[in-house]
Amino acid sequence: MRMSFKTGFSFGLTSGVITTVGLMVGLHAGTHSMPAVLGGILTIAVADAMSDALGIHVAEESKNHGHANEIWEATIATFLSKCVIAGTFTIPVLFLPLDLAIVASLLWGLSLLAVLSYLLARAQQVPAWKVIGEHVVIGLCVVAIAHYLGAWVQVTFG
Repeated sequence: MRMSFKTGFSFGLTSGVITTVGLMVGLHAGTHSMPAVLGGILTIAVADAMSDALGIHVAEESKNHGHANEIWEATIATFLSKCVIAGTFTIPVLFLPLDLAIVASLLWGLSLLAVLSYLLARAQQVPAWKVIGEHVVIGLCVVAIAHYLGAWVQVTFG
């Protein structure tokens, strides 16, 4: 796989999982509203995917050594992977009770993150458990912070 696609895909998948699950958990804690959680997911899938794609585009341009085609490949790969990954989180929300959908989404997101981390560790020839552990712990920290922020907003402004 070309480096530009790897860059875009790995960034889009990671951001898609962390951002979407964090938002879902925070919105759930703050609203307990399925439409709010679903709207958040769809917003992440479109607006944040476009924002991340532009961020990768500008970051790659700032390196001053990539070809225009490689920059656009990373941009498009970021957008598509973030949009698709974020979009997958709509499925449990649409078909499960919201509390169960949040748990299922958390498991789905951490599984995606673990698989990507495993593949990265293999490519770098480092112990997989270290890379997986680091990335999953960071993901869980985001989820915990988002949960407590959502609960704080509910208590304070609800």
